[in-house]
Order: sequence, then C-alpha cells, then structure tokens
Amino acid sequence: MTIEPHRRGRLLGPRTGIITLIAASCLGGRAIADDPPTKPSRPPSAQDRLEKAWPGHPEWLAELVDIILPGEDDGSPGGWYRKAVGKTRYDAKATLARLDRNHDGHIARDEFPGTDGDFARLDRDGDNALTGSDFDFSATALARTPGAMMFGRIDRNGDGKLTREEMDAFFARADSGHLGFLSLDDARAGLDPPPEPPPAPKEQTGRDSQGPSKATLLKGFLLQEIGSRQAGPALGETAPDFTIKTVDGSQEITLSGLIGPKPVVLIFGNFTCGPFRNQAGNVEKLYRRYKDRATFVMVYVREAHPTDGWSMESNDRVGVSIRQPRSYEERVGVAQACSQRLNLGMPMLVDTLDDAVGARYSGMPSRLYLIDGGGRVAYQSGRGPFGFKPSELEHSLLLLLNEEPARDEASRK
Repeated sequence: MTIEPHRRGRLLGPRTGIITLIAASCLGGRAIADDPPTKPSRPPSAQDRLEKAWPGHPEWLAELVDIILPGEDDGSPGGWYRKAVGKTRYDAKATLARLDRNHDGHIARDEFPGTDGDFARLDRDGDNALTGSDFDFSATALARTPGAMMFGRIDRNGDGKLTREEMDAFFARADSGHLGFLSLDDARAGLDPPPEPPPAPKEQTGRDSQGPSKATLLKGFLLQEIGSRQAGPALGETAPDFTIKTVDGSQEITLSGLIGPKPVVLIFGNFTCGPFRNQAGNVEKLYRRYKDRATFVMVYVREAHPTDGWSMESNDRVGVSIRQPRSYEERVGVAQACSQRLNLGMPMLVDTLDDAVGARYSGMPSRLYLIDGGGRVAYQSGRGPFGFKPSELEHSLLLLLNEEPARDEASRK
C-alpha cells in the first residue's frame, strides 16, 4: 500500500499509536499503553480504540483494522461497514429550521411547499407531520427483517424484483397437497432457510469454509474490491468531473454536462455485489418515480465478489459466477450482462479498468450520491452494502426538489 507523502508523518510520527494498536492487538496485547481500566464485561473494540487514538481517522484505516481484527464486535469481518452512515444537507435539524414556521417542532402539511404526493413520501410514519422519526435511516440496508428474508427466498433469479410469476411459483412450491392455500407450516417450510450443507473442502470450491481468510480480505482491500481507499467527495464539495463511455459504447458522458437544470443522482454498483442486486427494484422504482425531475446515471465499478477473490455461493445460485475483468472490454461484457439482468432503465456508464471514477467517489462496492444544480454534493450515502439506502436518497432528493420549487416546476415543463 502506498502512503501519500503528506500522510506519512501522520502515520509514523504523532500517530504511532495506530501502528501500535494494530500490532499489539494482533499479538493479543493492549493497543494503547495508557488506556484507562475498562469493565471486564465489555472491553473496548478495535474500532473503539482506533477512534480514541485517532479521531476522524480515514475510512480505509478502519477497514484495515477490521480485516486484521475480525469478530471483536459481532463475529464477522465488515463490522466497520455497519457504522457507515449517509450524510445529507437535509437532515431533521436543517429542514425544521427552514420549514417549521411556527417553531412547534414538526412540519405540518401547510408548512411544506410541495405537493401532497411529495409530502406523503417524506412522511414515512404516516402521522401527517414531518418529525425526527421521518429522518431516521439508522437501520442498515442489510437488516434481517421478515420481509427481507422472504424476499431473498422468493427472488429466485437474483434481480431484486419479485414478479407475479415468482410469487405464483413460490405458492405452488409451498402448497403441500396442492389444496389451493398455504398453512402456517407451509409458509414456515417455504420461507425458512434450508439447513446449511456441510462445507465442501476448499480444494474443491476455492472458498474458506469459515468465511473469507485474512489474505482474501487483504487482497480485496488492496484491489479496492471491498471498498475504495478514498473517502469520496464530502457533503457540500463540488462533485469531481469525469467522462466515461456508456455500456453500449455509443457515446461518452461527461458529468458536468448533466449538471444544471435538474439534480443528478449517481448510482455506483456491480453485478457480483448481491446486496446491490437486491436493491435493484428499489433503484428502478426511484428512477421511474423521479426520472422527469432528476437525471439518473449508474456507474458500473469493479466487481466486489469475483470468483478469483472473495467469491460467494449466493452468486453461484443465481448464475453470477464471474472473475474480475482483466480488460476494459471484459468489464463492458460483464456490465452488459448486469444491465440485461437488472434492466434498470437508466443510462449505465462503465468505469475504466483503473477504477478512476469508482475510486474518486469511493463507489465500491456500491454507493449513492445526489448532486444539486450547482454541482455540489447534497447527499452521500454510507458505503455499501450496509449504507446503500435508496429510500434515504429519495428523502434528500424530495427536499432538494422542494427547496427550489421554481426550478423543479420548470423541469417538469
């Protein structure tokens, strides 16, 4: 890993505690010699100690610590991803300050400048007022709710959309005795995950039975398959410009040429990221709902779970077993397969093989951005997969559209 010259002093000078943290923790010792005593029931995690040693540390360092020291919080690598949260110009505090004219702590319908439909979409709890709970997107995108687990069992082709045919096929499979209805036991048997088969030897599958090894994760980290080592443009910053080709190769699209009359929604993702595919239906509905009011563009980035990296059996089950493309043409071919399977409707651009755009926007494995009419970042999702939340982006998009009603009205004409 190459460290930029201006950062070397921070790592090897005043920040030597970071190196001590990693090395000592790997050996089972204390990372920081002057840590105060802690309660035996819950010693500080690696991420807690990192935050204490270096508040405001870069995201890539948190990722590296989590790879080296997996399982301190929840028994699996990737715990730091769960802490990745979206950042928006339109949080509860800022929106109340702007729209709550009578200062009663909520925004009533008559205080909101937009349409009934927009207000209803923002009023997530349906109490006819915009309050703090409507701005709460703290649940991770991978929360294992009953609905999410049901979705995963019925979406047999892994395109993120449940069709009537898939629902009918599930009913037919689960209807024991073919009596025309599902009993409680039928539903349980149809929706509960099957027992896990004993893991096959690694020499047969190329996979570690207990999950990815540290070597596999470190490789993914260095290749930026499981996350960019850059942070992406911050809230309020000008979105970095780029020019890349469409998936069919027919034209080049420049971001700055899209900015102006409408907000721009940037969607980063790839075919082998299962959670991204699961969100495809949400992304498509978002596009269909607002395509006349905002410009949507997907940027196809480096594969998250190629067969020659952190491969996933869940990808094999839906026919998405793909090695990391080794040429731009190969990446285009995979992107075309993704476009055909997901059929999102919006333009898809393919990042160059050096991952210039994905790295600059921290778009791997998936991420969302909202860019305002002045070209500045109005919303940045947390890193995918845990922070990839189309509903959170929609909330900020609606508030942006209704911040400038005149521009929004002009865009509809």
